[in-house]
Amino acid sequence: MKSQDIVILFKLVSLEQQKKGSFNSGRFKLLAESEVWSIEESQVIYNGENMLNEAYSNRGLESSTGISKSEVNASIKRSISVGMAKLDRKSKIPKTNVRALLEFVSHGIKYVYPANPSAIVRGIPTSFAAPVLEGKLMTAGEFIYVWPDAHGKKMGQSVEPLYKTVPLAVKKDPILYGYLALVDAIRIGAGRERAFAIKELKRWLEA
Repeated sequence: MKSQDIVILFKLVSLEQQKKGSFNSGRFKLLAESEVWSIEESQVIYNGENMLNEAYSNRGLESSTGISKSEVNASIKRSISVGMAKLDRKSKIPKTNVRALLEFVSHGIKYVYPANPSAIVRGIPTSFAAPVLEGKLMTAGEFIYVWPDAHGKKMGQSVEPLYKTVPLAVKKDPILYGYLALVDAIRIGAGRERAFAIKELKRWLEA
């Protein structure tokens, strides 16, 4: 598994939840775009079935995540080979094994893809500074955590995202933004914070 595989697996979850309309009720606080970054990329939320089917293609995933078609294809193959994803029997579109993904992120991601906050930079808030977790639980500290991004409106400690195209990908998908911020809270947080983020992640995945 590679770090971009986690990004793609969560993107597939986002597409599936968009298809079901899981986040249309406003139950979840996803994103206040104008407060997080200067508008550069348009958000792309899929509604129609045909649009969703295109979104699942290698070309569609490349467009929405910034990960090349060849790497998307290789990533999905890797995920299928280890049981983190499977192809739908009828549609043949890839779907995430949500239970396996939750297990890996909860228990392994902190060790496989550790986060090491560094210099103060401009960027997109992540972890407990992101809209999905902001104000719910926060470790005392002077600075928030951000993914470096020239169009970000917040200053904070730099955290390397799971993959270099994450800042681009989350601008196009507020649901994906929520998921990857939760993942960072698990990568960065201490015991109590990590447990809270895992609980929130489980709640999102069950939506």
